[in-house]
Amino acid sequence: MAKFLNTSATNYFLEELIKASRERLVIISPFLKFNERMKELLEDKDRMKIDVRIVYGKSELNPHEMNWLRSLEFVRTSFCQNLHAKCYLSEQAAIITSMNLYEFSQINNNEMGIYFNRESEPELYRETLEEAQRLIRISEQVRMSAEKIDDQQQESQDEDADEGQEANGESETTYEKLTTSKLARSLGLKTAELNEKLVAMGYLRNEDGKFFLTDTGTAAGGELRISKRFGPYNLWPKDLQVD
Repeated sequence: MAKFLNTSATNYFLEELIKASRERLVIISPFLKFNERMKELLEDKDRMKIDVRIVYGKSELNPHEMNWLRSLEFVRTSFCQNLHAKCYLSEQAAIITSMNLYEFSQINNNEMGIYFNRESEPELYRETLEEAQRLIRISEQVRMSAEKIDDQQQESQDEDADEGQEANGESETTYEKLTTSKLARSLGLKTAELNEKLVAMGYLRNEDGKFFLTDTGTAAGGELRISKRFGPYNLWPKDLQVD
């Protein structure tokens, strides 16, 4: 029988779902930021050689978490464009919820969710598993890099991405979206200045000097791209109005 979950119940049943998994574990969450308890649980699953798939869509992990994920042999991480679903699934049960696997959400937000198991809700579990597998198939597996990128390096990375666009024939005059650094140049700004303006407009979120695309930014035409060569970067409409 399905169970309604509030915030505290979602945290409890999520932890129990992870602990009970013996064959597979699927984590689908646009935003990721692991607390210490969650790291302990996933490290234990890795020691048990359980196949863990993490699909995310909004947030770049910080270098410490990248290092940590790289150390887990049986955890694979994928990026899925336009992901908004939050689902946690083992071979026995699943949780569909509003809660991201993110420290802030787990502590501060008012969340809701539904817990159900495979035995009592076989059709609902099957449909959830099929959709989770589809998201895994369409997502791009990300090679975790431990390299820490400061503001100057980020600007250089954006410029490299610009060069990559141009190498592919995507010039400023023909390409409809520009990287942050190229848009900044077109507006007569420095990249850092443009990032500050985008944060003030609600298009980006600044977390410890890292800038993450928000839903408002996406609605304005912002787009997160993951390049195998250049890593994550944002694209913006070349006619984006900046206050």
